[in-house]
Amino acid sequence: MNPRGHTLQLQFYATTSYPCSYLPERMARSQVAVPSELIDARTYSQLVLHGFRRSGQFVYRPHCDHCQACVPVRIPVADFVADRSQRRAQKQHGNLRTRLLGLEYSEAHFQLYQRYQLIRHAGGGMDQDNREQYENFILKSNVASFLAEFRDDTGVRMVSLIDQLDDGLSSVYTFYDPDITGASYGVFNILWQVGLAKQLGLPYLYLGYWIEDCRKMAYKTRYQPMEGLVNGEWQRLPPETAPAPETSRVIPLHQK
Repeated sequence: MNPRGHTLQLQFYATTSYPCSYLPERMARSQVAVPSELIDARTYSQLVLHGFRRSGQFVYRPHCDHCQACVPVRIPVADFVADRSQRRAQKQHGNLRTRLLGLEYSEAHFQLYQRYQLIRHAGGGMDQDNREQYENFILKSNVASFLAEFRDDTGVRMVSLIDQLDDGLSSVYTFYDPDITGASYGVFNILWQVGLAKQLGLPYLYLGYWIEDCRKMAYKTRYQPMEGLVNGEWQRLPPETAPAPETSRVIPLHQK
């Protein structure tokens, strides 16, 4: 309820334009769902089906004026088959031990996050994140979220933030030890999350957005089969290629 006693309703608004993080010299906009306190696990599951993601408590989807390059993608885990290089990565890091944790602060996680940002994403803005910014990004959530910690005998090697949806898992963010030469932590991590979704009886692993012309996103279509939200419908995407979606409209959501 708001201060006047009226029932709050989920609303959507478009941000102003800002420089795109993925395609140089392009401007981007986002469509944001507010207020965040109304977005529980049930509602968020519906939003993800329509292409939304979250960053901390900020729930959004691309809403650009002249670009439709972002394609939401997911892996249908029952049909997924790892290729040879993915199986090698799985074997390479088979010694990692995993713990599922709540969204609680860990100094070891924070230090690993800082090293990862400084080495892997220097100059990207997040390489200067302090503890408060880290907590807002990783540890603040209104939905069903947890951390997966991966460690070996020497310490924490990787941490993943994962959301549990009605129909799957959503891989929100992963950071790992950037100093290990020849590691394939990212590949191992996706295969591990596919396996977890199977164990939980959930049909999909959501991987966020795929952008054909962005090298940082190219790896996602290596996980086959892959489905993308195209023209308002989830459909199979061919390896390495995908059609651009049409501008989508907001679909009314049931509220608890």
